[in-house]
Amino acid sequence: MEAEEDLIAAAQNILKALESKMNLTDDARKILANLGSQLSNITGVEESRDKEVEEDEGVGETELHLNEIQDKVMDWEKNQAMIWDCGPEEGYEYLKSVNEVRKLIDVLENRGVNSSSEDAVLLRKAHDILQTAMARLEEEFRHLLVQNRQPFEPEHMSFRSEDEFMEGGSVISSGDDSLDDVVHRDSMGRSSEDHAIELVHHEVIRDLKSIANLMFDSNYGRECTQVFVSVQKDALDDCLFILEVEKLSIEDVLKMEWSVLNSRIRRWLRATKLFVRVYLASEKMLTDQIFEDLDSVSSACFAESSKSAILQLLNFCEAIAIGPHQPEKLIRVLDMYELLDDLIPDIQSLYSDDQSGSSVCFECLDILQRLGDYAKATFLEFENAVASNVSTNAFPGGGVHPLTKYVMNYIKILMDYSRTLDSVLKDQHVDDPVPVSPDLSPDEHENGPKWMSPMSIHFRSLISILQCNLDGKSKLYKEESCQHLFLMNNIHYMAEKVKNSELRTVLGDDWIRKHNWKFQQHAMNYERATWSSILALLRDEGVQNPGSNSISRTLLKERLQSFYLAFEEVYKNQTGWVIPFPQLRDDLRISTSLNVIQAYRTFVGRHVNHINEKHIKYSADDLEDLLLDLFEGSQKSLHGGRKK
Repeated sequence: MEAEEDLIAAAQNILKALESKMNLTDDARKILANLGSQLSNITGVEESRDKEVEEDEGVGETELHLNEIQDKVMDWEKNQAMIWDCGPEEGYEYLKSVNEVRKLIDVLENRGVNSSSEDAVLLRKAHDILQTAMARLEEEFRHLLVQNRQPFEPEHMSFRSEDEFMEGGSVISSGDDSLDDVVHRDSMGRSSEDHAIELVHHEVIRDLKSIANLMFDSNYGRECTQVFVSVQKDALDDCLFILEVEKLSIEDVLKMEWSVLNSRIRRWLRATKLFVRVYLASEKMLTDQIFEDLDSVSSACFAESSKSAILQLLNFCEAIAIGPHQPEKLIRVLDMYELLDDLIPDIQSLYSDDQSGSSVCFECLDILQRLGDYAKATFLEFENAVASNVSTNAFPGGGVHPLTKYVMNYIKILMDYSRTLDSVLKDQHVDDPVPVSPDLSPDEHENGPKWMSPMSIHFRSLISILQCNLDGKSKLYKEESCQHLFLMNNIHYMAEKVKNSELRTVLGDDWIRKHNWKFQQHAMNYERATWSSILALLRDEGVQNPGSNSISRTLLKERLQSFYLAFEEVYKNQTGWVIPFPQLRDDLRISTSLNVIQAYRTFVGRHVNHINEKHIKYSADDLEDLLLDLFEGSQKSLHGGRKK
């Protein structure tokens, strides 16, 4: 202690000497320089000792802090309970501790420690603690997602009841009354139910986000996204299961009976719309909420978790698109086309920020093109099927042929898809592939509208094909009168179907007028073919005695008998014929009655003095009543007796 005091006193004397004398000799300067060097060395040694003491104290504190965190982490490893099940406070305490480990690792790594130093030991220990904690956070993340998932119950949609109703139905009916009951076009527009919903309880979104951020900050982002994608893939599969969308192979779809496939398509339409606009939009919202601080992570996770579910829905479309081109499928395929076309902007919006999502958008566009190609091919094959439809026997009663009903109802329903059909048929040129029907006036096509949509062109072509086919079918009737009755019925049906539907806007009033004129011509030709030869029996020519102008009672009797036989034959045949339109049936009866009854009354009245009453089998009123039995579709016979 005395030596240190002497040293201080000597230093003070030196300072006083320096203050009083500034000019020093070289020897003095040299001695003072040596002294300064020795003092610097002494100071450096002291500072080094102080620093070592501080570092030893810092390492000790770090190790102590790490041990405390390790104890917390390992306590939870021994505990069977999930951390967040014990309350969010416990969860945030755990996150806080793990985050401190992460920061300590950053500090230790920034020191550039040697592997043999105490810092290296602490760094390895810190990494071990962090790895254990990250594995635990993976499980906590998974648990929060699964346990807090909101039940998805689309109670506003009744799949089963509608599908059961459809099982026995057909998209297109050859009848009229049942058509509107069977065909239900699903609405493709947006509804009030098209909104995002909470897929996970909102209370845990903050917890999930905190876990994700910490895992990414700790370089465990890949493990975090793997857990998220795995859990959400299962959730999306569950959603499709709830919507009753089955995983079907292409072979499964191709083997289905139409009634079953029709039901599956309807289910697909409703499920896909709900899945994209509600569930998928909600899934995107959830992903963005959890990973909103992590740049492109959200988009990548969403694309990865949802891609397989979207492709499952698209695979069903693909199976339909490669199937046989059956006419009954066309309506449903157009429904699928329109829905997918309507949803593509939604899908593109959902996947706009991710490269992997672009493949989903591309797949949607590709499937849309395939459905369009299928629709076009099916319509063209339908035209060919109508043209090649062959009958070996005449249709009973000369009524409206089922083919006529099918085709007209078919194109009537297709009017609802005019925009889509114009799109898929726009590149398909029609080169008047059909022979012109004899009933078509030469200028029929020339007088049509100067510009027609692709659908209008094909509809006109299809109707021309149908008329040519009906002309051929009419030749199967032996009686010329029934040929005209058959064509009258079918053309009248076509004209009425066009006039009373949206087809009028496509084919036009001029088309309707021309076809009204056609069926009226066939009505006149029917009367001529049926009654002209019979009414000829009621003329005065040939009833005189040979070489005289006097009336022959015998010839009159024969004429009347021939008339009655011919009338009874017509009655027997044509009561079995049918005119299914009440107004048309009444009009033709009235026209026939005016001609026949008037001629009969005139003939009998003129020769009443030459005809024995017993030879008059029917009165004019009898004949008029009998004519009312015609065209009812129920064959009758007079059995040679007089009707009273």
